[in-house]
Parts: sequence; structure tokens; C-alpha cells
Amino acid sequence: MAHSDQPVVQLDGGATLTIDPTTATVEVRDGRFRRILTLDEALLLGFRRFQSPVRTAIARGLTRAGDASSWTVVGLACLASRTALGVHLGLRVAAATAGATILSQTLKRSLGRARPDVSIAGFEPLAANPDRFSFPSGHTAAAFAVAVAFAGEPGCLGPLALLLATGIGLSRVYLGAHYPLDVAAGGILGVFAGLVARLLVS
Repeated sequence: MAHSDQPVVQLDGGATLTIDPTTATVEVRDGRFRRILTLDEALLLGFRRFQSPVRTAIARGLTRAGDASSWTVVGLACLASRTALGVHLGLRVAAATAGATILSQTLKRSLGRARPDVSIAGFEPLAANPDRFSFPSGHTAAAFAVAVAFAGEPGCLGPLALLLATGIGLSRVYLGAHYPLDVAAGGILGVFAGLVARLLVS
């Protein structure tokens, strides 16, 4: 039951939302949205059966590859090449990741879905969370934005970036940082941000 001092919002379909002012997170209490989120949680917990030291090390490496600092290094390295292709790629990385970050962070703070370690009793993530908001995945959004921005570039950059983006998205679920729905939404946002980046840096 929600505490009496927590704001309650009734939505179509019988869903009830409660807003915790102390953590600025939203919880769906019932309705069809609750069933979707229950499935989302079950999928996340299902990833736990695949845990192993080697897989955890790989997942942590993939997540680090999707950090903002990593994309900054990639972009600066491309620009530092001072070649036409390098500058072009560097500008696309900058535009794609900036767009993905703005979109994902705006939605995160607007929707306020709590991370799995906050919502699920006894759940322990395998990596530190950068913030307390879960939906959508910012790492995934940035990675897919770069993958779309690199599509069609020389040297199989597009397929390689897509493979990396997929690995980063899976790593966020494996490590318990995000629910699968967070990652799917992040991928969609990333595709949009990548398309915008292609328009801005043609």
C-alpha cells in the first residue's frame, strides 16, 4: 500500500501510480502497466542465471566502453586525426552522443523509474549505478546513436558499432543496472538521435 503522504495518480486501464517524493521515483501499483513491468522484472532476474566471473568481466568492460568518457575519447581521437574522414566521424560521434544524452536524461528525470536495486528487495547490481533513474538506458541510447551515425562508413564501422551497441545494451541488463524495457527504449532513442546526427553532419 502507498503511504498516505505519497501522491497517487490514476491512469486509463486501471493503473495506479504512486510518487515517492523522497527519492523522486514513480511506482506502478496495478493495471496492465503493472503486468508489463512484472514481465520486465522477470526477464531481468532471468539474466541472473547466466552470471559467471568471465561474463561479468566482459559486461563491465562493455559498460565502460559505453561511458560518456569513452565516447569523448573516441570523438577527440577522430578529430585529432585531422583527416576529412576523422573529422567527419568525430563530429558525428559528438552530435549522436549529445542528442542521445539529452533525450535519455530528460526522460529519466521526467519519468523517474527507480533502478532495479531500489525496486527489487535484496537485488544487488554487479556495477555501480551513475544515478538513481532507470528508464531509459543512457548507455544504450548513446551506443545505438553512434552505430546509426557510423552506418555506411568505411572499414565496416557501422556493423562493428552496431555489434558494440548490442553488447553494451545487454551488459546493462546483465549487470542489473537496467530492466530490459529500459534498454529497448534506449535503443529506440539512440536510433532517433543517430538519424538526427546524420542530418546535422552530412
